[in-house]
Amino acid sequence: MTDISLCFEVHQPLRLRKDLFWGGSLHKRVASGDLLDLYFDCEENRRIFQRVAAKCYLPANAVIGEEIRRFAESERPFKVAYSFSGTFLDQCSKFQPEVLASFQDLVGTGMVEILEQTYYHSLSSLYKEKGEFEEQVKMHRELVWDLFGQRPTFFENTELLYDDRIASMVASMGYKGIFTEGVVADPGFVYRPRGSDLSLLLRNYQLTDDVGFRFSARWWSEYPLTADKYSSWLARTPGQCINLFCDYETFGEHQWEETGIFHFLRYLPREINRWPHLAFATPSEIVEKHPAHRDISVPRTVSWADLERDTSCWLGNALQWACFLYQQRLEGPIKDSGDAELLSIWRSLCMSDHLYYLFTRGGGPGEVHSYFSPYESAYDAAVTYFSALSDLEFRLRQRLTLADHPFRFSEGPDQFTGEVAWSLESMVRAISKIDIEILEGHMVRGDLARWAKDSLGDADLAAGIADLTGLEGQRLRKALLRRMDERLDRGG
Repeated sequence: MTDISLCFEVHQPLRLRKDLFWGGSLHKRVASGDLLDLYFDCEENRRIFQRVAAKCYLPANAVIGEEIRRFAESERPFKVAYSFSGTFLDQCSKFQPEVLASFQDLVGTGMVEILEQTYYHSLSSLYKEKGEFEEQVKMHRELVWDLFGQRPTFFENTELLYDDRIASMVASMGYKGIFTEGVVADPGFVYRPRGSDLSLLLRNYQLTDDVGFRFSARWWSEYPLTADKYSSWLARTPGQCINLFCDYETFGEHQWEETGIFHFLRYLPREINRWPHLAFATPSEIVEKHPAHRDISVPRTVSWADLERDTSCWLGNALQWACFLYQQRLEGPIKDSGDAELLSIWRSLCMSDHLYYLFTRGGGPGEVHSYFSPYESAYDAAVTYFSALSDLEFRLRQRLTLADHPFRFSEGPDQFTGEVAWSLESMVRAISKIDIEILEGHMVRGDLARWAKDSLGDADLAAGIADLTGLEGQRLRKALLRRMDERLDRGG
């Protein structure tokens, strides 16, 4: 028996206001709680969501629901899996709750598995530190539980981003399995990342792209693609499993209803069930049923994006790298601020889409990027995205006495405690609770005074801290806090 997993990635980005820079909105006074509307085009996001809901989400859900019910009592029921981004689910609730309700109805049939991903459909798995990735995954897990009552056990990283490091992070969070692109091995088998108990499934990109990209292509030698023809291809495909994974918007949005895509989707389960050796299964069921074919190592990051199937669609030019590094560097200060609104904005700027729009190469991939982009050019996208990051940093500096470089507390050379201060405000919080011996060590080495001078740019504070050399214990702690509070009271 060959098991078929039919999986869909469901995501809608939050598009930035294209006039953010050109309209003179940078550094504009905005009331607390209104920053989201400064950066993001709520009305445009609503318009696009409702258009896609009418063309794709609602009709596709209706077809899948009909076919699930049709085969509910069958020995080979129809099953699917969805990977929802948190931003998509948020827009469901905000713009069109009936879309969310229709997905909840599908999940309620018991024939739908929800896959885990990052809440913001981000590139956080590529960050140097893994903390933000883990936080976004936990946020997604909580949202899925709240909305659907499921605890996902299978992971799909943004656009199938994957390498050995990502596999290790996902395994450490307790998941059973993870998906990636079928360029790393034969996609017809279950694998195991080397040194891990995680199961690895590979997308059959040839068969998936036959539907996602070639379905309505009249130049294609196999046009028109019908459900019976496609199921015969599946029947001839060897291996333990066939993993079909595409954007849900393929149905009705990328491939319009007039192409016959919904007719294809409606009859596909029936045609597949004509073959006695084919059956639908969820990803979790596949890895439970089939042992790993072999261990596999993937040291270089792969994805399903573009012809290169790597990270170059987001990080292939200097514009993309500059914005990616800028966005990443704001993580520590943003979290240090304790400002929930700034953190939410920063995370919304994590979405991979913002970098996707900065793609500058031409050819077929360039046409695909242009199709999805709301901008006239990658350079317009870069101006807007970089402006948003710059404005966010400006507002952060209004709230904090931000340092140029963080202070990392340590017990000695290269023995860091994990406590980090990105601002004078967080330094006060850290000093109030840090072990006194660690504090005394930093004073003896002159680290605190040097940080105040070189990173805060405050020679007076640095001199005031240096004057406390020789104090010990709680006297030292209280004196340091007094010096720093005085600096903040002066307008720090």
